Amino acid sequence: MKAIESSLYHRVLPPEQSKATRHPTLIILHGRGADEEDLLGLASSLGKRLLILSVRAPYPFPYSGGYTWYDLGEVGAPEALTFRTSYEKLRTFVDDALKHYPVDPHQIFLLGFSMGTVMSYALSLTLPHLFRGVMANSGYIPEGTYLSFEWNDLLSLEFFVVHGIHDPIIPVQFGRRAKELLDKAGARFSYKEYPMGHEISMDSHADMSAWLHQRITGPTQPGGTDKS
Repeated sequence: MKAIESSLYHRVLPPEQSKATRHPTLIILHGRGADEEDLLGLASSLGKRLLILSVRAPYPFPYSGGYTWYDLGEVGAPEALTFRTSYEKLRTFVDDALKHYPVDPHQIFLLGFSMGTVMSYALSLTLPHLFRGVMANSGYIPEGTYLSFEWNDLLSLEFFVVHGIHDPIIPVQFGRRAKELLDKAGARFSYKEYPMGHEISMDSHADMSAWLHQRITGPTQPGGTDKS
C-alpha cells in the first residue's frame, strides 16, 4: 500500500493480519524533534489488524533535527500561526486518508506523544465524530487557542491519558488538567500516571496496547468511564 500525496508526508503500514476491505486505523503523531519513524517501533504490539498512518510534522526542527508541529510559546500555549497551520494540514490529511485508504470510518484512533498529543487533542476535541479513541501520552489540551472544542459531543470518543510524574518537559500538572477537563465534560477516559519522565515506558506501553486491543476487538460499550 503506497502513501498518497497529501497535506503531510507520512508512512503507511498495512495490517499484518486482516482480510477485511476496511481496517481499524491508527494515526500516529510524533513529538518535537522526531519524525514519522519515531513511534513505528510500537506498531507491531498495538494490533495486527491495524492500518497505521504515521505522520510527519510540517516544520523542520533546527536544533536537533527532526520536525515539529509548532513553535513554542510557554508550556501549554502553542505559538498561534504554526499551530493553526499544522492543525489545518492535519484536518486535510484525515480527509484525504478517509478518501484514499481502506479506513474503517468507525474505528479511527489517534496516538500522540508530547506535541503529537497536543495535536491529537486538537483534532479529536474539534472533530469528535471522526474518531473512536485517543491515546494521549505526555501532552496537554491546548486551551486558549482559536479552536472551539465540542465538549458536549464526546459520547462516541474515548481517551487513554498517560503522564509521567517526573516529566521535566511537560509537567504532570498538565496531564491532571486534561483529566479535570475530560471529567467535567463527562467524557469516557482512563487516566494513568507512571514513575517516569517524558517518555513512553514499558509499563505505559503495555497498558496502552491493552486498552487499544480491547477497543479494536470488542464492541463499543456506551458509558463506563475508568478514571484510575
